[in-house]
Amino acid sequence: MLTLLAPAKINWVLHVLDKRRDGYHNILSLLQCINLYDELTIEHSRKIDVFSNIDLPQEQNLVYKAALMLQKHGGIDKGAKITLNKSIPIGAGFGGGSSDAASTLIGLNEFWQLGFNNKELEKIGGLIGSDVPFFFHSPIAVVAGRGEIVEPLMIDTSYTLLLVKPPVSVSTAMAYGMLAQKRLEMYEKKSMQGDLTKDNPERHNIRLIHKALVDRDFIHLKNLIKNDFEPVVLEYFPIVHKLKRELLSSGADLAVMTGSGSAVFGLFKNKQEAITASKRFKSYWHKIADTLKNS
Repeated sequence: MLTLLAPAKINWVLHVLDKRRDGYHNILSLLQCINLYDELTIEHSRKIDVFSNIDLPQEQNLVYKAALMLQKHGGIDKGAKITLNKSIPIGAGFGGGSSDAASTLIGLNEFWQLGFNNKELEKIGGLIGSDVPFFFHSPIAVVAGRGEIVEPLMIDTSYTLLLVKPPVSVSTAMAYGMLAQKRLEMYEKKSMQGDLTKDNPERHNIRLIHKALVDRDFIHLKNLIKNDFEPVVLEYFPIVHKLKRELLSSGADLAVMTGSGSAVFGLFKNKQEAITASKRFKSYWHKIADTLKNS
């Protein structure tokens, strides 16, 4: 039996750039893993079976898809019983499904003794989902392209976060659709020129954000953190906006939505402040977590 922990992630910044010929969008993001985990247990079986504590058909589970994909690439007919105990909320922007898929590839590669290296596993993961390649480069990395371009960074400091998820979920497809519509409206109203899916003013600052994280420079972090999905999601789901405001009023140095939502996180200078603030969010899913650092 083999047990693995699949970490969640947050986006410190997320820029949605131009639309690609393959239908995806180019992005530019700074991702970091946090100590919120799903747990996967792998056992021997004649066929691939996935059991989970969530109500999701096996065929739609990224763990199952990852197992089938690795089985195909390995040219084998071995099976495995995979038990997935999820703690990372679905539809929140924490990348739980992608992390589960990456951990499945890593675990089964060892369990089946296939001998693939991380680069080969990462390539297989990219066929499953855009966020999957990042999880082969934790804890922190710049991600570009559609998610397949990953540049690992170093960080030796950790931050305390208060994660809050409202009782709504946002699919990635929905978020992209809302953002495209908003940018189209801006184009028609302001006669903007160029690709309708581009947001030209701020595409960089990744290095500055990383430096601010390393230096624990809260002032610059507050000014640099941005998520292109946030304005449209906040407009469509006022509850997300409400939670962001409450995080800030409860003492967070900054608050921002992660991924395509719907969860937001607040950054606190210490754990006690986060614990005190968490009492305001008892009616919502919430969790105090720390960002992971290089060992």
